[in-house]
Amino acid sequence: MTLVMIGLTAVIMLIKYVTKNRKQENKPIYQDIAATCSGLYRFSKAEIKNALNYGPEKKFLGRGSAGEVYKGMLPSGQLVAIKHIYKSNTSDSFTSEIEGLSRVRHTNLVCLLGCCIEDGEQYLVYEYCPNGNLAQHLLRKDSLLTWDLRVKILRNCALALKYLHFHTDGCIVHRDIKLTNILLTHDMDPKLSDFGLARMIGMEESKVFTAVRGTIGYMDPEYMSNAKLTCASDIYSFGIVMLQLLSGQRVIELDLEARDQLTRKAKDVNMGKRPLADFQDPRMKGNVISVDFESILKIAVLCVAGSSTGRPTIDQIFEELDKAWKNTRAEMMARKQKGLLMGTPSKSIELLQV
Repeated sequence: MTLVMIGLTAVIMLIKYVTKNRKQENKPIYQDIAATCSGLYRFSKAEIKNALNYGPEKKFLGRGSAGEVYKGMLPSGQLVAIKHIYKSNTSDSFTSEIEGLSRVRHTNLVCLLGCCIEDGEQYLVYEYCPNGNLAQHLLRKDSLLTWDLRVKILRNCALALKYLHFHTDGCIVHRDIKLTNILLTHDMDPKLSDFGLARMIGMEESKVFTAVRGTIGYMDPEYMSNAKLTCASDIYSFGIVMLQLLSGQRVIELDLEARDQLTRKAKDVNMGKRPLADFQDPRMKGNVISVDFESILKIAVLCVAGSSTGRPTIDQIFEELDKAWKNTRAEMMARKQKGLLMGTPSKSIELLQV
């Protein structure tokens, strides 16, 4: 009888020990999430549901690296974008996106307004960008992105990347820069979005080893082969975006073949093997500032170099794009004034947006 009691006591103690350790293993995860969210508004699940169901039906906006995004409305009438995190994802992707956005604030980064963690569900609430994403505008047939607007978008995206890459805590690598992750405000100002894959490279580090994640046609080949993540990985992806905006490349989800065709053509034009007009979006009908088109093409080709050592830094890219933007704006204004004096302003000048 004594032996039986001893055995039962041992089993009970073992169960308590295992249960306690499991709780301790799980506890830090949720504590970390709660701590990370502490500086943001904590939405209840009921508030999220009400925001999503403000109209006759839920409006789907798109898919990010970690979840599906829907349009919502807060009680104040403010429109928001609400990302419902995939249940298959670990809490790591959720905390990664919160951490990536809660500690950064820039006019060209989408703003994270709050989060919700309730009943095993996870939501992120962002500011809403009414003009959709850059990919949608390249695909549209009823409107055209003018040359000056393309330069402005690239220049301001580079400004956001410069902020991330020179962050005070170290380089924040976005890891998923592509057309669909560049959102456009009412004034057509770009905002980088979807920080689900973002990673911090600390001040003392030049690279980190990590699981290879991103969108195949935009991914740095060097990173794909050796899993060494550096700031140059974003530079490659941004180079592809630049080439798409210059050429009007309308294959949004690039595969490796489409990417290689795009970069080969760009390099041929850059080396003078083909005329500059061969790489211009035909829909612009030559309404570009050629000197600025050429300078942007040159820097974009450097960005998509196979080796990271051959790529420019983001501050060098921003400097070139800022020059192109200032020159394009000055040239457009000069043409506008000339057109007004002659009484025949061109359509391309009428579309000028500054």
